[in-house]
Amino acid sequence: MGAGGAAAELHVRVEPDLEMARLGAGGVHHVAFRTPSIDEYDAWFERLNQMNIRSSGPIDRFYFRSLYFREPNGILFEIATDGPGFAADEPLDQLGQHLALPPFLENRRREIEAGLKPI
Repeated sequence: MGAGGAAAELHVRVEPDLEMARLGAGGVHHVAFRTPSIDEYDAWFERLNQMNIRSSGPIDRFYFRSLYFREPNGILFEIATDGPGFAADEPLDQLGQHLALPPFLENRRREIEAGLKPI
């Protein structure tokens, strides 16, 4: 959350009598929150464990690290680090000029490229 604008605040409303969340039109797949450092990311993992909240455990997405857990109504929350960032495998001034894939998806490049529509 940065200073000013729509990203400055998050308002949470607790309504325990609502139905469980479902995927579909108008639904929320997940809500992502950023954490600027690995230390804070690790602290969130420990905090979830101490509160007995099941999580995905740390996941390395190459461009960032993610931690997933569900709130009591079933919405998936993600806590993701800022780094290392999308410039991890290509120069910043060339971002978006070609399809960059993290190493764990490189073996599926042809399949992924075949499903893309030109812009």
